[in-house]
Amino acid sequence: VQVSAYTWRQVDRDIAAASRSAASQAREQALAAMDRWLDLVYRQTDTAYIPWFSSYWTQRWLGFKVAWYKLDGEGERDETVSRLAQYLQERYQDLVLEPVARDIAPPQILQQSTQFYLRQLDQQLPGIAQRHGIPAAQFDQHLQAIAAIAVPPGASLYQVLRAKPLERLPAYAALIERIGAQPGNALAWSAHPGISQVTRSTSERLVDDLTTSGAASVISSMVGRAAGLVVSIGASVFRAMVHERERPVTEMQLRRHLNDAFDEQWLALVRDPERGVMAGIEHLSRQIEASLGGPGALLPRYRPVLADGQPLWREP
Repeated sequence: VQVSAYTWRQVDRDIAAASRSAASQAREQALAAMDRWLDLVYRQTDTAYIPWFSSYWTQRWLGFKVAWYKLDGEGERDETVSRLAQYLQERYQDLVLEPVARDIAPPQILQQSTQFYLRQLDQQLPGIAQRHGIPAAQFDQHLQAIAAIAVPPGASLYQVLRAKPLERLPAYAALIERIGAQPGNALAWSAHPGISQVTRSTSERLVDDLTTSGAASVISSMVGRAAGLVVSIGASVFRAMVHERERPVTEMQLRRHLNDAFDEQWLALVRDPERGVMAGIEHLSRQIEASLGGPGALLPRYRPVLADGQPLWREP
């Protein structure tokens, strides 16, 4: 069937509009998934990590680890703090991030939102072909000429829509890998500076506390073994009582610091168009728009916002 250049321009405008509509729906889906993920992280932190960290015996165990680190590191404070911070970060991974990831996690949301975008776009394309009276074979050939993924080896819109499963398409796999390998990648939650700072400041406090609490050991060595045992037991009971009295404050402070880190990371995950959970949507939609005439050439540029009116992300 002979199709005029004017009709093809109308088709391209409709495809661009469909892409923007699909991207908008996919962003909303990603935001809802991220809200759910963050809620699970909050809950798991409250029920698993904070009670573990603030318990008396955990604090004692951390004290033993600090003592060992200091011996092994010849008393170097910075090395001791760094090793303890790494341990606390690993425990956070074990107690919070891995259990939550069995249900949902940012890397999953990245792929789910990208594939949701493609499904929504695919559902609209047959109607465009029908509306303009273009046979399916010709329309598919047109989709072959629209670039969707620029990351080598690259892929057309037709290829990404027809790949089953999408993960087996080399260009898609390369795109997801590139997003995950970006320096400072927002998906690397446990390595986020906010989390690292919380664990390091906590480690510094523990190292300093151990230095102060070492007085009981000194007294024990001075008064002899039997009396020292009594002193040690008495000191342990006293420390346990003090610990329980101070525990609510400790938990409140840790929760506040972690919540601040959570909020900062959540924003990074949803706002970063190159490395966040919407990076796949952004790459595909921008590439498709560029193939159809360049960014902003067909339709006003879409700038999503959060509920408070702030832009979802900032222009690079």
